[in-house]
Amino acid sequence: MPIFPAVLPRCFRRGLITALALATVVCCATVESTTAGAAEDRPLNVLLITVDDMNWDSLGVTGCKIPQITPNIDKLAREGMLFTHGHVTIAVCQPCREVLMTGRYPDRNGGRGFQPIRTDVPTLQESLDRADYFQGIMAKVPHLAPQSKFCWDVVVDAGQLGAGRDPKLFYQHAKAFFEQAKAQGKPFFLMANSQDPHRPFPRSAQQQQKTAGKEGTPRRAGSSPGVTRVIRPEEVEVPGFLPDIPDVREEVAQYFTAVHRCDQAVGGVLKALEETGLADDTLVMLLSDNGMAFPFAKTNVYLASTRTPWIVRWPGVVAPGGIDREHFISGIDFMPTVLDAAGLPQVDGMDGRSFAPVLRGEKQPQRDHVYTVFHETSGRKSFEMRSIQTARFGYLFNPWSDGETVFKNESQSGLTFRAMQLAAQGDPALAARVKLFQYRVVEEFYDYQNDPCALRNLIDDPQYQAEIDNLRGRMHQIMKSIDDPLLEAFEEITGQESR
Repeated sequence: MPIFPAVLPRCFRRGLITALALATVVCCATVESTTAGAAEDRPLNVLLITVDDMNWDSLGVTGCKIPQITPNIDKLAREGMLFTHGHVTIAVCQPCREVLMTGRYPDRNGGRGFQPIRTDVPTLQESLDRADYFQGIMAKVPHLAPQSKFCWDVVVDAGQLGAGRDPKLFYQHAKAFFEQAKAQGKPFFLMANSQDPHRPFPRSAQQQQKTAGKEGTPRRAGSSPGVTRVIRPEEVEVPGFLPDIPDVREEVAQYFTAVHRCDQAVGGVLKALEETGLADDTLVMLLSDNGMAFPFAKTNVYLASTRTPWIVRWPGVVAPGGIDREHFISGIDFMPTVLDAAGLPQVDGMDGRSFAPVLRGEKQPQRDHVYTVFHETSGRKSFEMRSIQTARFGYLFNPWSDGETVFKNESQSGLTFRAMQLAAQGDPALAARVKLFQYRVVEEFYDYQNDPCALRNLIDDPQYQAEIDNLRGRMHQIMKSIDDPLLEAFEEITGQESR
């Protein structure tokens, strides 16, 4: 039996796809390179690896103090460039991926929540299909919809990858895909999606319950396929936006066990690429689709929500070991960058722009901020949020906050949020933190340079009013330029219309 399904008719291969898991994306394209330092007659392969729900600082290369937590991703960063200001446009899985593949904000591609994009919106896969790319996806298949807009030659669903989490299966399927692309002599785009470190975490009660529900037989919490290292609570550093209490520390340890397994899956994909002799001709990008599924991260617009460990390795173009601390890049920029790097025409209507010039060593001075959005959770509950961030400050607009509506997302499952609520009964400061998470306020403003965990809302501090007005004004201009449906509410609440 072949490792992956037989090749299906081009641009019509989605009907047989089943439910999947995490995301590791690999894009590969073979074109004549017009980039200095790359051989003109070599194909350019693009590998995009996405990981699921991983915070920016969960990697060794971005500051995690757990020894050898992510050796494969750290090695990739040493071989390429790490962006310290890389952001996804929307911090939830399906909309995030649809932004990547359209170069448009969710309101402009139609995928505001867990819905398909509009059929009139061009996709990256359609552009690559016209250029005769060999394209594949591993896991997270339903999170790019409708299927007719995404031209996969090879589809490997999450079930074939051990629920999108088994490193050995990622290696096997990636190796088979690369060998088939090589045999066909075509440029290729592979989106390899790791389900880790998405919930349920290894060794957690959530995982045990999910396994029992599927198989009918309870499995002890410690039995987690593909796990070769278990991170202990005493090894972790609890993120500053969470309280350091026992159950939170326990769940953060479970999360980092998933982070390590995720790194092994990434290593398997990269190993397969190396073994097939394609690594030197491949543009590799790695990023997470959003922050960790804990309070104040995923499905929000805080710094911890959208900041992603965005790594780019481009042999012959990007110097190894680079760290870009200057330029902001965003999910809307992915599609135009891949088209630029592959030498393909840009597509009208995209909101993003290529950062390939930055990869080539050039400056893009206007990349000094990022605009991020949120619309609705996977439970189809609407919580509209907007944010604009610079290297120092972040301004947030939450028009859903009315003092009565209660925010709810998946991060409130598991150990952490319940532990926070229980501990808050005897801790007024933590009680205020829990209340903020559940009810929010209409406007928030943070000095991220000094308060990256967004613990002190400065919206009413007179010392920062000039900066607050500046970011309100910049957000207003962006909202007008993209016809943001919240524009009228923003103008009414902030008074920007009269300025």
